[in-house]
This record gives sequence, structure tokens and C-alpha cells, in this order.
Amino acid sequence: MAILRTDPGAGGRERLLVVGNGMASLRFLERLTERAPGRYDVTVVGAEPVAAYNRVLLSSLLGGEVDEAACAFRGLDWYEDHGIRLLTGAPVTGIDRESGLAIVGETHVLPFDKLVLAVGSTPIRLPKPGMDLPGVITFRDLADVAAIRKAAVEHARAVVIGGGLLGLEAAVGLARRGIDTTLLHVMDRLMERQLDHAAAGLVKRALEARGVRVMLKADTAAVEGGTRVERLRLSDGTVLPADLVVMSVGVRPSVALAKAAGLATSRGIVVDDRMTTSDPRIFALGECAEHRGQIYGLVEPAYEQAETLSRHLSGEAASYQGTALATSLKVSGLPVFSAGVVDTPESAEAIVLSDPGAGLYRKLLVEEGRLIGAVFVGDVAEQGWCKALIRSGEPVAGHLDDLMFGRRAPRTLAA
Repeated sequence: MAILRTDPGAGGRERLLVVGNGMASLRFLERLTERAPGRYDVTVVGAEPVAAYNRVLLSSLLGGEVDEAACAFRGLDWYEDHGIRLLTGAPVTGIDRESGLAIVGETHVLPFDKLVLAVGSTPIRLPKPGMDLPGVITFRDLADVAAIRKAAVEHARAVVIGGGLLGLEAAVGLARRGIDTTLLHVMDRLMERQLDHAAAGLVKRALEARGVRVMLKADTAAVEGGTRVERLRLSDGTVLPADLVVMSVGVRPSVALAKAAGLATSRGIVVDDRMTTSDPRIFALGECAEHRGQIYGLVEPAYEQAETLSRHLSGEAASYQGTALATSLKVSGLPVFSAGVVDTPESAEAIVLSDPGAGLYRKLLVEEGRLIGAVFVGDVAEQGWCKALIRSGEPVAGHLDDLMFGRRAPRTLAA
């Protein structure tokens, strides 16, 4: 095998190899170069043919609201200016921990003293007949967007499977292109992990206003066709004509590389509070990492993990304690926010403001005088305050009117 770099780190510096060049990886590199410029001889390797980009904008890219350039974060000159070697289109296929080598493709290796795994996750395909037919596409990266665009020709009929965040984004993106779009979700409400029934109902109405047909409690039995997708059959016998099926039913952490290297894995790559794996020279962050039994599929936890790891590798004291999850997005232009508990437990009080005609909904969940959850639709102005209160556990008795009706929040609690 050819060794891409055989010399020790320039100037005797430790060689830091980052595998993966997604959003978590880039945030880590940004913070590390701010805190410890020049401390490491850094190489970052990404399997995709382009540098890190904003996956949050993929639905806007699909719908034609932005172009690919708008999704880019840093130009190649940024990596060069910070002394970072960037290799794109270079999948790492193996790790030799004993020799401190990462195998790139089949013929090259990269030596390392410290290794960061930011390899993300892979989209799940339902284990149902026909999922390998041409025209069944996942929605996860730029290549998927290009494939969907190619398949979404004029008069095409698209079916999106999955009523989570990515499924909704895919459906909205297709509808913006004028495609006849149906969204299927096996549960009784959209985004059931983030929204209660009332909030999910408003989101469903917003999707339908944009031309997306929504079918709940819809269990896919099979995708059918000859040389490509022609229809989708539900378990109740309903048949939907389809030229394109977009699969968005979740992701799995990418653990194969770590597992083959003998690192501790469970559902994800197991890490401690400093993002260290079972090998003290190897770290993991983002969607591939499992911390205290928890896997996060959102940007905010990945960024917090990147902050912790950059501090640790800069020689500072740092400890990741986990992330109190919150979701903030726009669905068909409708602002949506949720944090903490969504469905009302018996021990909590639900305070609700609802105006379906105006597309407005607010619910606060209070337990023992403290805010444990919030769901807002339509007006999310107090979302930062709610997150801060949920995370701090501060008593909220004197703040409930302000939280519910949007009066000015004290600056000391602003997120």
C-alpha cells in the first residue's frame, strides 16, 4: 500500500486525522483552530466528493429555493489557510490501531497519532419487497438530491415514506417543484417525537396547504414495478401509483469502521464525557457517537460535542454532559418549536393556548413548579427562554404569563 504521508507531523507536531467532513467535523476543526492554532498537523478525509456543506438546506435545494453554492460552508482556501489537508472523495475503509494507520480505499494509508471519527450515519431502508428497485431513493446528501431531481420529471408522482423532520422536508421540496406528492407515515401523527397531536395537526394542515397529500397510519407493504418503481402497496391493500419513492424513515449510526477496528460499539461508537472511545487515542462525535446510551441525530448536540472535543484536544478541561433536545424549524413556512417533554405526563400540568384558525398553538408543561416541556407552533419567539428554563430547572411561577403570551423575557434568562 502507498502511504500518503510518511513523515512525522511537521515541526514535531502530533498528527491528527479526522475521518468525515460533515457539519460536526467542520465545527470541531473551526473550534480547534481557534483554540490551538498550529498545535496539530491536521488531515481531514471525507467520503463525499465535496467539502462540508449545510445539510439543513437540502430541502431548500431540492425545492429550488437555493443553489448548491448556498449550501457550502467553507471554501478550500479556508482549509489551506489553517494548514489543514483536505481529501475529498476518499472513503476510509479500515483502521490499524496498533500501527496508527487509516486505510484509504484499497491502496493508501494515512498515519495518525490521534484520530477523530465523525462518520455520521446511514439512512435506513425498510425491509420490505421492492426497496431495491430503481426510483427508490433516500434523502440524506447532495447525491440524493441530484437523484431525486433527475427522477422528479414533469407529471411524476412521488411518495415519501416517513413523517419525521427529513420526510417532511423532502415532501415540501418535491411539492415546490410541482410534483404530485404523497407523504406516508405509519404513526397517528407527524413528528411524534417532537409534537403533540394538536401541534402535529397544524403541521399537517400546513403541508396540505402546500399540496402535499398526507396519509397517517399508513404501513408500507411493498414497492412494486418492473424495471423501476411503478406503485406502492400499503398493508391495508391501498395501491398508490408512484414514479418515485423517497425513503426517510430514520438513520443508523455508522459503526462498521469502528467495530472492525475493535473499538467498543453499541448502537453507536461508545464515548465518554470527553468524546474518547475505548482507545484513548481515538475520539468520536456527531451522529456516529453514543454517549451515556444516547444517540443524537440533530445538529445542536453534534456542535456541543465538537466544542467539548476541541477544548479537550486543546488541553483545556472539558466534559460533555449530554444535550437537552430541542427542535426548531419551519414547515412550509410555519415556525415550529419543541423542547423537553412533548406529551403530558400525569404528574404535570399542561397550560395551552390554541387558535387553529390563526395557525397558533402553545403548550407549556409544568411539573413541581418547573418547566419540563414546551411545544410552540406559529409563534416561537420565546423558544430560547423556554430552552434555558428547561435546562436550568429554575422555578417558573412568575414567568408563565410572559412565556404564554410573549411579553418581554428577562435578559438574564435569554438563551
